[in-house]
Amino acid sequence: MTTYLVPLVLIGVLISAGVYLLLERNLTRMLLGLLLIGNAINLLILTVGGTSGNPPIRGRTSDGDTTTADPLAQGMILTAIVITMGIAAFVLALTYRSYRLNTAEEVGDDPEDTRVSQLTAEDASALDEDRPHHEPARDTELPDELDALPGTEESK
Repeated sequence: MTTYLVPLVLIGVLISAGVYLLLERNLTRMLLGLLLIGNAINLLILTVGGTSGNPPIRGRTSDGDTTTADPLAQGMILTAIVITMGIAAFVLALTYRSYRLNTAEEVGDDPEDTRVSQLTAEDASALDEDRPHHEPARDTELPDELDALPGTEESK
């Protein structure tokens, strides 16, 4: 099997650009990053799917090929396209809703996270004291007095 270098380099470039865009705070760039990664995964599935060949229909031939094309890769790519478009529609709706509420497209810091990160060590220890402490889980492998029902002891 021959591996072509150009599609693999293109896949690497698309995935790295997609990850770079996903790390931005702008929701539109995040959407573009998701779309780039989705397209890169589609190219990866197509590349891994093997060489082209005859259609996967009995009795059909194409250009005298001796092998039959794998239809699974094409079906997976069609499914991945639908999933990517669904995710893109969701992120686009989320971006629109965020823009309507805040008139800004940037994802801001959560005020509660900012407040917690600015707590001093003294304040953090005071918060820990207010929390209820849970007992550690007991070992369930050991027999327990509640495991046996009363009156079911065998007297042999």
